Amino acid sequence: QLQASGGGWVQDGGSLRLTCTVSGFRVDDSTIGWFRQSPGKEREGISFLRKGESRTVNADSVKGRFTISRDNAKNTVRLQMNRLQPEDTAAYFCAAAKGRLITSRLWAIDSYDYWGQGTLVTVSS
Repeated sequence: QLQASGGGWVQDGGSLRLTCTVSGFRVDDSTIGWFRQSPGKEREGISFLRKGESRTVNADSVKGRFTISRDNAKNTVRLQMNRLQPEDTAAYFCAAAKGRLITSRLWAIDSYDYWGQGTLVTVSS
């Protein structure tokens, strides 16, 4: 199971840190992704960590601002979000896939076996 937390309200330019708490399997044995969905829009992938790798993959929209990281001891995955913009307002979801995904499959929602509930991030201008 996955549980996302850490969402909230922040002003333009502010920071938030989201946490995905995993139970039932190890985060370092999975590919973990963060997705987000704004009202009226499709769910989009934004940041990923593949099994066995420390190198991250990020969407252009969040490069240089968001950082995904894994804490094996706590079995969690974090998403540090800096320089937040109103366009980042969305429900954020973490997802996990068994094993390693190739790059082209990271972005596909159906690649993931487990999903957490969303945590809402609101950025005001």
